Amino acid sequence: MSDRLKVLPQYLLPKQALTNLAGRVAGARGGVWTTNLIKWFVTKYGVDMSEAVNPDIASYSSFNEFFTRPLRDGVRPLAKADFVCPVDGAISQVGAIEDHQIFQAKGHAFSTTELVGGDARLAAHFQHGSFANLYLSPKDYHRLHMPCDGRLTRMIYVPGALFSVNPTTARGIPGLFARNERVVCVFHSPQHGEFVLTLVGATIVGSMQTVWHGVVNPTRPGRVCEWTYEDQNIVLKQGEEFGRFLLGSTIVMLFKADTIAFNPAWGPERPIRLGESMGNRPA
Repeated sequence: MSDRLKVLPQYLLPKQALTNLAGRVAGARGGVWTTNLIKWFVTKYGVDMSEAVNPDIASYSSFNEFFTRPLRDGVRPLAKADFVCPVDGAISQVGAIEDHQIFQAKGHAFSTTELVGGDARLAAHFQHGSFANLYLSPKDYHRLHMPCDGRLTRMIYVPGALFSVNPTTARGIPGLFARNERVVCVFHSPQHGEFVLTLVGATIVGSMQTVWHGVVNPTRPGRVCEWTYEDQNIVLKQGEEFGRFLLGSTIVMLFKADTIAFNPAWGPERPIRLGESMGNRPA
């Protein structure tokens, strides 16, 4: 069966209702019921609790608390590189932005303008630049960290659909990452210039949050919302947490031209870990 046929049911599913329900379940403090849900999840997906600050499943009061658990110090050391991987997960696609287009999967692409919510001026900064689409599966650590130092300048919430973002769906739904709900975070680095980290929502992703704002999409207003931070000094260092998903999804990164030469070992479907070398500035 083709990937396009496999994803057809997603067009019919009540994705918003399922996501709202999942959010309520994940946030519930259900005692033994919550503990049993976490146990089932850990077993089904093979979650390595030995890496967590708190490995005791029974001590988590809600599924969200478990899902966004912090890792022990030292389990994700930072590589000596200009850019480090910001997440645990797998590479969906990585490469050059060609004619403002980001490659999603065979036969599918989407534009940088679409991704950032229609801001053509912002998107133009990344003409002939580079991108990386990184997928976080259910078993992965779901906090998001900085690939390099950066000062926050803008954040844009873009409403959208809530399709799954797993590899099959990425191959089957055109423009997936520019159709789904997303949060676009714009940073400036003295060394690397402007770059964008985009959190892409998905079915049952209860919410997305950042360390400077908290939950960005609690009410899903149905319109583009923007916050500017030029008058603030929100600076995050390489490796610092900048956000998290409450249930899994994808992050899409944009870099300006001649900013990053990706790690030659990086390619589609390769597993990745927070802190490993993502790349360096071109020689």
